Amino acid sequence: MASVLGNTWKNEYAEELIATAKAIVAPGKGILAADESTGTIGKRLESIGVANEESARRNLRELLFNTPDANKHISGVILFEETLYQNANDGTPFAKILKDLGMIPGIKVDAGVVPLPGTDGETETQGLDNLGKRCAKYYQQGARFAKWRAVLKIGAKEPSELSIHQNAYGLARYAVICQENGLVPIVEPEILSDGSHGIEVCAAITERVLGAVYKALNDHHVLLEGTLLKPNMVLPGAEGPKVDVRTAAWLTVRTLSRTVPPAVPGIVFLSGGQSEEEATAHLVAMNQVTDLPKPWALSFSFGRALQSSTLKAWGGKAENVKAAQEAFIARASANGQATLGKGDLNATGESLYVKDYKY
Repeated sequence: MASVLGNTWKNEYAEELIATAKAIVAPGKGILAADESTGTIGKRLESIGVANEESARRNLRELLFNTPDANKHISGVILFEETLYQNANDGTPFAKILKDLGMIPGIKVDAGVVPLPGTDGETETQGLDNLGKRCAKYYQQGARFAKWRAVLKIGAKEPSELSIHQNAYGLARYAVICQENGLVPIVEPEILSDGSHGIEVCAAITERVLGAVYKALNDHHVLLEGTLLKPNMVLPGAEGPKVDVRTAAWLTVRTLSRTVPPAVPGIVFLSGGQSEEEATAHLVAMNQVTDLPKPWALSFSFGRALQSSTLKAWGGKAENVKAAQEAFIARASANGQATLGKGDLNATGESLYVKDYKY
C-alpha cells in the first residue's frame, strides 16, 4: 500500500526498500563506508607502507568484515564495485559473508565529479549513464542499498544556484533509478569543510542545499521512507573559528529539523575529516539534544573515522590482524553507543581532514 499513496509511484520493491532503510538505522548501529576507490585506498595503504595491490585491498576489507561482533554495531557496509564482486581468501564472496553476518551490502554507484561549466571550480557528479542496468546487476550480486556523493563548496559566491540545482536533481534522478531496481538510495549532498567560514554560514548553506535536495526528490516522486540521508555535520570551516561540541550538535539538529521530512527513517552522517573521537562526540551530542524535534534516527556512515586507527594497528601484517580488529571494534562500538546518546563528548584525536577530499 505504501508504494501507491501520495506523491510516490507504484514500485514493486517499496516494502523491501522501507524495511531495508529501517534496518540500516536500527538502534545502536550504523554504516561502515568501505567504498574507497582504488586510488583512494591506495593512498591509505601507502600511509602504512603497503603496496596498492588487489590482495592488500582484499586483506584489509576481509579484516574489517570478519571482526568479531562487528555486526552488533555495523548494520551495513558500502562497497566499491571491486569489493562487491571480490571473494575472501577462502573463496567466499564478500557479499555473502556480510549477508551471513547480518550486515547489509551496499554499493557506491557514482563515477566521481567533473567541473560544472559556468562556475568557479564547482562540480557535478557523473554516473547516470547505464545506472539502471548497473543497479540491477548490483542487486543480483546481493547489494541492497547504494550511495551517490554530490560535492558542494562554500566560498564568496558559492555554492551557486546552478551548483545547488544541478547536484540536487542529479541526486534525485539517482535515487529514483535505485528504487526502480530495489536499492535504497543514500542521498549524500556533502558540503566540504574547506574554508575559514563560521558555523553560522555552514548552517545557512546546509539549509539551502537540503531544501533544494528534498524539493528535487519530491519532483522525482521518490519514496522517502525508502531512502537515507548522508549529510555533513554543521561545523565551521577547517580554518574557521572553533565551536564546542554541543553547539555544533544543536545547530546540526536544528538545520535538519528545518529541512528533512519526518518520512525519512534515518540520517547517517559523514565524518568529513574529523578525528575519530570528534566525529563520535558530535554524534553523541546530537542524540542528546532534547529541545528540538528528531523524528529520524541519527546514525553514522563513517569511513576514515572508523578505519584510521585500524589501519595503523594493522600495518599490512598478518600478525597484527587481531590488534587491528580490536581497534576497529572499539570505534564501531563507540559509534554504536553514540547513536543512543551515550559516550564521551571530548572531541580529541588527530584530524583526518584533507582539503578538497575525493574518494
